[in-house]
Amino acid sequence: MPRLIKPRAIPEDATFGIAAPGGPVHPDRLEEGCELLRHMGFGVVHRDDIGSRDSYLAGSDERRAKELMELVEDPRVHGILCARGGYGCDRILHRLDPERFRAARKPLVGYSDVTALLLWQHRVAGLVGFHGPMLDRGSDIDAGAWDALVEALRGRLEGPQRLRGTPRAGGSAEGRLVGGSLTLLTASLGGPWELDTKGAILLVEDVGERPYRIDRMLRQLVAAGKLESAAGIGIGAFASCDDDRYPEPSAAAVIEAVVRPLGVPVVADLAFGHIRENYAWPMGLRATMDGDVGELRIHGQWVSAA
Repeated sequence: MPRLIKPRAIPEDATFGIAAPGGPVHPDRLEEGCELLRHMGFGVVHRDDIGSRDSYLAGSDERRAKELMELVEDPRVHGILCARGGYGCDRILHRLDPERFRAARKPLVGYSDVTALLLWQHRVAGLVGFHGPMLDRGSDIDAGAWDALVEALRGRLEGPQRLRGTPRAGGSAEGRLVGGSLTLLTASLGGPWELDTKGAILLVEDVGERPYRIDRMLRQLVAAGKLESAAGIGIGAFASCDDDRYPEPSAAAVIEAVVRPLGVPVVADLAFGHIRENYAWPMGLRATMDGDVGELRIHGQWVSAA
C-alpha cells in the first residue's frame, strides 16, 4: 500500500465534478442535487451522458470508468461528488489509474456502493477519500451534514469533529478510520482493495439487508480475521433492515451479538449511512473512540492546503 496522502483543499468557488460510477441516475434527483450545490456557491460539471442506463448500471463499465478518469484530469474540477451508489463500482476498479488519482489529489465523496471505490482509492492509490452525502438524496440530507462536509473539504475544521452515538461496549481506542457499506466491505475480501482493519476503527452501515444476511456477512468478516483485529467498532444506520418473516432478532441485536464479545469499544447509532443525518468521515485518517460516553472524535484537517 502506498504512503497515504490527503487530497487538496477546495477553494471557495470550487467546481464539483459529478460522477455516476454505479447505478443509473434519476434526472430529476440529479438536477435537484446540482441546484443545491449551485445554491451553495459551487460550480457543477458532468458528462452529457451521465443519465445513461444499462439495466442496473449507469451505462457501460467503459463509460463509467472513463467518466471518473476525465473528472480526475479535468483542470476545472476541484472535487468529485458521486451522484448515487447502486451496484457497479467494483466492476470498474481495474479500469482506473491509481497514479493519476494520487497525482490529482481531488477529494472524492460518496457512500453505499461507493465504499468499493473509497477502499480502492485508500489501499491502491494511497489517497484519503470521504464517506459522505451524495446527490441522490439532494435536499433530503440534513443541512448540517452538507455544511460540515464543505467545511472539512475547505480545510476549515476547528478542533476534533465529533460523531455521537450510544455506548455499547466501554473502553477507548485510537486508529485510522475504515469501513462503509457492510455488503461492500465483505465483497472486498480477496481483492487488491481488501478491507484492512488491523489497529483500525471499523465503521459499518447498510440498507435493505435482512438480519440473517447481516449475520452472515459479519460471520464472514469474523472468519477472515477482520473483526478481531479492529481496535474499535462504530455502527451507523442500518436502514430498512427489518424482516417481516423473522422479526426477531433485529438487525441491531444481530450486530451487537457479534461485536460486543470482541472486547473492544463499540458505539452504535452514529450519524452516517442511508439516513438524513449522513455526516461525512475520512477513510484512512485517525480518530479516537470513547465507548464509555459513545463518541467518535476525528482529529486534524481532512485535506491539505498544498
